[in-house]
Amino acid sequence: MKKILEIYKINSLVELFFNQYENQLDKKKLLLSSLKEPRKNFSWQDTFSSIIKLSEELKKSVNKGDRCLLISENRPEWFISDLSIMLSGAITVPAYTTYAERDYEYIINDCKPSVIFVSNSEQFNKVKNIIKNKDYIKKIFSFDNLENVRENEYQNINNFFNDLKNKNEFIKIDIDRKDPACIIYTSGTQGNPKGVILSHGGILNNCEGAIEILKPLIKKDQTRFLTWLPLSHSYEHTVQFVQVTVSARIFYAEGIEKLIKNMNDCSPEIMTAVPRFYQNLYQKINSSFNKASGIKKILVQNMLKLGLKKIKKIPLNFIEKFHDRILDKIVRKKIKAQFGGSLKTFVSGGGALDKEVGFFLNAIGLPTLQGYGLTETSPVVSCNPINDIRVDTVGPPFKGNEVKIAQDGEILVKGENVMLGYWNNKEETDKVLKDGWLHTGDIGVFENNYLKITDRKKDILITPGGDNISPLKIENELVNSELIDQAIVYGDNKPYLVALLVLNDEKKSTTDEEIKYEIEKINSKLSKIENIKKYFSINEKFSIENGMLTPTLKLKRFKIIQKYKNSFENLY
Repeated sequence: MKKILEIYKINSLVELFFNQYENQLDKKKLLLSSLKEPRKNFSWQDTFSSIIKLSEELKKSVNKGDRCLLISENRPEWFISDLSIMLSGAITVPAYTTYAERDYEYIINDCKPSVIFVSNSEQFNKVKNIIKNKDYIKKIFSFDNLENVRENEYQNINNFFNDLKNKNEFIKIDIDRKDPACIIYTSGTQGNPKGVILSHGGILNNCEGAIEILKPLIKKDQTRFLTWLPLSHSYEHTVQFVQVTVSARIFYAEGIEKLIKNMNDCSPEIMTAVPRFYQNLYQKINSSFNKASGIKKILVQNMLKLGLKKIKKIPLNFIEKFHDRILDKIVRKKIKAQFGGSLKTFVSGGGALDKEVGFFLNAIGLPTLQGYGLTETSPVVSCNPINDIRVDTVGPPFKGNEVKIAQDGEILVKGENVMLGYWNNKEETDKVLKDGWLHTGDIGVFENNYLKITDRKKDILITPGGDNISPLKIENELVNSELIDQAIVYGDNKPYLVALLVLNDEKKSTTDEEIKYEIEKINSKLSKIENIKKYFSINEKFSIENGMLTPTLKLKRFKIIQKYKNSFENLY
């Protein structure tokens, strides 16, 4: 493997990129590739020169510490803009392209950006009315030409890149590890988004921990990563610097609906995603397994049985090992081929991965490493290593951050990766940052130095008898059913639990009797107090568009319960 940089000696994310650029023997080697626009490729040289060119332009409009709002889908210009903003001394404020107008308005009023980057007319139209008469906005940059906007009112950054000269002169980088790199607004599952200020050192510290995890997987010159999770999410935002650290080749997916096609287009070796993606994958593969018959069914059942034994660390006898090797070649290899054929690992973060899903994917030959973190920790706190995956945990803490469990079970984190605070919000900062320890709001325990998340402090349901119940655990059991696509469990301080169900599109004709039978099956896996006694179903799926999912596909529990409060209460 190539020599990995000593990240602790590096002062900023810009310096990280420039050092890796200098280390490239062939600077014409491709770094950034768009799968939506296959001709749009940036070599290390192109990327380096583009960053310098854009930052020179940017410095005409920003001072150190100014904010730059960045609204774009994942594409090479995202990466270039992010680094250029940092090089100019400003702070990147990424925003989801799926936000509602009121979210953009809140963020713009809160962080008061000097510059706004938009990818295209569609994104610009979302903010054009909000930014009228805001004199602190000095410049608009775009990645495509904007329709019905005068040329003198914005600049298309790709025009700067048409005449790139190889700029190899010494670049002075006036950035320290303690300086803010970005302000990432949380998804706001509980209310208004909060701007999390992450430092250069915090993200570098995260990169250091990630490299320890990825070392066994990076054996050659250029590892291929496929990026699809929005770069405005702290998880993927940090992953791009992990990719730089290992001199990867970065492919930008066309979107979630073309993800499997894109995996076949670029054969990624490593891919990061959120639990919802893995849940869908589990449902699809499991559904196809259930349709198998004859010899195919026997092979699939054996592969699953032996795979589960291995991931649960139950020793295989000689005959089982022999069978398992054959099944690797004739079953698991075919499964892997559907995802490009080169996948070494999935990495799951941004929420709790259901245990059953984790065991299943690892058993069928799609290694899936579950990690844990939050935007406030840059974002990773811990992750499972490839050579010792313990599915029901989130792995050992990354080196560089301390983790301890408070008396009430809450997970506390301390280290350089912890945020500098919430932008313009000392009151909320003081609630979660106490004596340098970040109070995560998650409940957990340590098992042999592996962290295990047992619940969310805020989401716990308490029965009249004082029992604590995790709604998430029950919801995961519900959505693992082929019938049910989404579910919310309700019943805080109630005599029993009830659920709201959204049925799978292909199962809309399911009878009430069949649903009852499915709920009974699920209840048999749960303790008595966790049983679902009643339910109701709705036709409308929870989505980003209707405001019921965050951009990272988490349920906005509070909002959903508010909307269907009467229906829940009618079940009692």
